[in-house]
Amino acid sequence: MSDLLIRPATIADTEQILRFIRDLAIYENAEHEVLATPEHVHRTLFCAQPAVYGLMCMSGDQPLGFAVYFFNYSTWQGRHGLYLEDLYVSPDSRGQGAGKALLAHLARIAVERDCGRFEWSVLDWNAPSIAFYDSLGAEPQNEWIRYRLTGQALQKLALQAQ
Repeated sequence: MSDLLIRPATIADTEQILRFIRDLAIYENAEHEVLATPEHVHRTLFCAQPAVYGLMCMSGDQPLGFAVYFFNYSTWQGRHGLYLEDLYVSPDSRGQGAGKALLAHLARIAVERDCGRFEWSVLDWNAPSIAFYDSLGAEPQNEWIRYRLTGQALQKLALQAQ
């Protein structure tokens, strides 16, 4: 698809971003976990000094997909890294190069910002995405186990810092 345009997300994209977030959650069987509102998106992606950034993939005026990313830091490398939080391409637009265009754009940002790595997570059952990432030369990091604190456990640990 030669008419693809990757551009920074704008506040006018808020409703489309939320639609893509919900569609991604439905695909991942986790729609009930989506809590994001327009206010959340405005406060995080479109604030004066955002810590997270969005990209839109467009074909003309038609949104095909989006990506949300942020920069982290590797103490071992002494360099920043780029972490892809979400990548989503609508089902009717898959196979047309939108996902690869988003990833290539993010790789360019990582190189331009002197990042030591570009990372993301994928659900272990998502075979189509895993095959796609493998085809790009990405390597799974199977030796790492990701941990997460949320809800009551997060609150409980935070109280121990007082």
